[in-house]
Amino acid sequence: MHRNNLLAKLVAYQKRYPEESGTIKRMLAFIKGNSRCFERNLSIGHVTGSAWLMDTKFEKTLLTHHRKLDRWLQPGGHADGDSDIAGVALRESREESGLQDIELVGDALFDIDIHLIPDGPKEKEHLHYDCRFLIRSLGTDQYIVSEESYDLAWVCLQDISRYTVDPSIRRMALKSACKSL
Repeated sequence: MHRNNLLAKLVAYQKRYPEESGTIKRMLAFIKGNSRCFERNLSIGHVTGSAWLMDTKFEKTLLTHHRKLDRWLQPGGHADGDSDIAGVALRESREESGLQDIELVGDALFDIDIHLIPDGPKEKEHLHYDCRFLIRSLGTDQYIVSEESYDLAWVCLQDISRYTVDPSIRRMALKSACKSL
């Protein structure tokens, strides 16, 4: 089953973060109940892949000022049928940042989030079941702003609140500050 890899990652994530059990259970139920969970055209929602993209020293994260949502977020996007969600996070990071020399820091889930995407001109309101991976820049930190963003910024972890009050972004900042990287 194409969902087994992600389901196993969620079970392992639950062992590391039992305090997030409500979100984990919702995500597990969605993935088990929807064989097309990686497809963007599943109108109720779909699995997405995102990156907590950090600089080489693990001191800053790259945030994008998302054009469609007009908010500062982590890079990420639709799986478009690809069940390799870590690969999706890497692909989306490269596309949205222009950074090519990046790597996955392990293949475990770094964070998860379920959030509502509002009605838009091309799609109705739906949920993103977002799987986030820790990714590190290995080379230059010179990004290129894509058409999907108004801007990009390398943000020191202690300055995250200047850009966003989103609880999931703050949670990832806290996880990366507490993690021995």
